[in-house]
Amino acid sequence: MPIKIPANLPAFDVLTREGVMVMDPDAAVHQDIRPLRIGLLNLMPKKIQTENQFARLIGATPLQIELTLIRMSEHQTKNTAAEHMEEFYKTFAEVKDEKFDGLIITGAPIEHLPFHEVTYWNELTQIFDWTQTNVHSTFGVCWGGMAMINYFHHVPKHLTDHKVFGCFRHRVTAPASPYLRGFSDDCVIPVSRWTEMRQDDIDKAGGLQTLITSDESGPCLVEDAAHRALYIFNHFEYDSGTLKQEYDRDVAEGTPINIPMNYYPNDDPTAPPMNKWRSHAHLLYGNWINQIYQTTAYDINDIGT
Repeated sequence: MPIKIPANLPAFDVLTREGVMVMDPDAAVHQDIRPLRIGLLNLMPKKIQTENQFARLIGATPLQIELTLIRMSEHQTKNTAAEHMEEFYKTFAEVKDEKFDGLIITGAPIEHLPFHEVTYWNELTQIFDWTQTNVHSTFGVCWGGMAMINYFHHVPKHLTDHKVFGCFRHRVTAPASPYLRGFSDDCVIPVSRWTEMRQDDIDKAGGLQTLITSDESGPCLVEDAAHRALYIFNHFEYDSGTLKQEYDRDVAEGTPINIPMNYYPNDDPTAPPMNKWRSHAHLLYGNWINQIYQTTAYDINDIGT
């Protein structure tokens, strides 16, 4: 089954060319099933790129997905056309009375700031609380996951002395988890951050289970069953060229940066990078969607009751 998105959203054409099934709202109403309502709270500056990345992953399952794009009510983006935001996004204030089967909260390029200094922190914490009554399952990604685990469990983030940047090998620590069905014992995941969460802090918090970790880049995927949430600190959703774009940007701006590890063939930045994570990315998000389908309320209004 396809993902339901507006026919004029840029992701519609992108996913169609890639062979992902997409359906516009007019066609979707003729199917006698309830689609899963998934919200994407997009905190990234390159909104369209991020939309494409997550729509690609959640649109590859056999279920019909209705994707709602959400932005902060109190924050205006500077990197995406206002017309795009006006046409395709709803503010949190506009959706706070609605129910969702799933919500993805993306990362944001503000990891150097203490959480309480983020300009929209107050509204974001309202959203975290709202997920406990209006969302069946929440997926916090990179900074979004760090912010959620800090808010609910007071797990601190720590600045690193260098950017953790590249494709790092991770190992599965909970192979029986339904979120990791079909996973190999280890996998490669893109990482791009100046901060980290530490396993000792996660263990002290209690009630959390680390599902994927790395000896090089630390814990990656954490389940928070009590809050019906997953937190991933790395970037399964990245396109093949996303790390290259970040590297080229930093080089052009004169920002000190290492060549992303284990990314270019022979560490040669003139060579096309190889995607080593795509299959596991689809597995993880497909498993998440499947778990939502298996456990969410048939009547969406019953979520949170």
